[in-house]
Amino acid sequence: MINSLHHPDIISPMIVISDMMGTLTTGSPILGLLDWIKVHQSKTQARWLLASMMPSYLLVKLGLIDPQPWGQGLMIKSLAWLKDMDEDKFAQACEWAVEHNLWRKRREDVITRLQEHVQHGAQVYIASSVVEPIAEAFARRIEVQAIGSPVETVDGRVRLVDGLVSSERKIKEVLQRLQVERVDYAYGDTFMDIPLLENAMHPVAVYPDQRLEKVAKERGWEILSHR
Repeated sequence: MINSLHHPDIISPMIVISDMMGTLTTGSPILGLLDWIKVHQSKTQARWLLASMMPSYLLVKLGLIDPQPWGQGLMIKSLAWLKDMDEDKFAQACEWAVEHNLWRKRREDVITRLQEHVQHGAQVYIASSVVEPIAEAFARRIEVQAIGSPVETVDGRVRLVDGLVSSERKIKEVLQRLQVERVDYAYGDTFMDIPLLENAMHPVAVYPDQRLEKVAKERGWEILSHR
């Protein structure tokens, strides 16, 4: 466990950090928001947006575009699709995206691991590049906390406050918010989670992509996968 920075003689609870996308769910926040748009905003708009995504999506499936930057860029674009938003309405859209997509495609085995950490008294956080209201909606379902990309609503539009919380910035955000130097456990699924995993005493590669799997094997990290 990690000692308190301010009171070195006091032992703090174990801190567990988990990525969300790919690690805790195979769903898509983009498709979740598109589903909300189809039901609450415009079926025509939702169909057009989905069609506009398909060419680049096919390139991702063919391995010609890196899926991580592509998905993050799409996350940013998706905020502009939402009209006449305020904080409560956006929270409802995020809740919808989780309920109708992300939660239905959750990884039960990894979530069980996090819940076991909670039962043993750990402080468990989801740390994700997705917008914070979506991360929070997912986290509530497993009774943990969330750190995501902060957003604000201005004149009916949703926008990022200061970019996406991803890669190296993700672990910096975690350490700064929690006021710790390292974490005990970290879970991640892609090479972009390596900075997060490197800062954990016990890193766990979850259903890792090839680049993360190679690093995990080289460094002797735990690998959680059915493969």
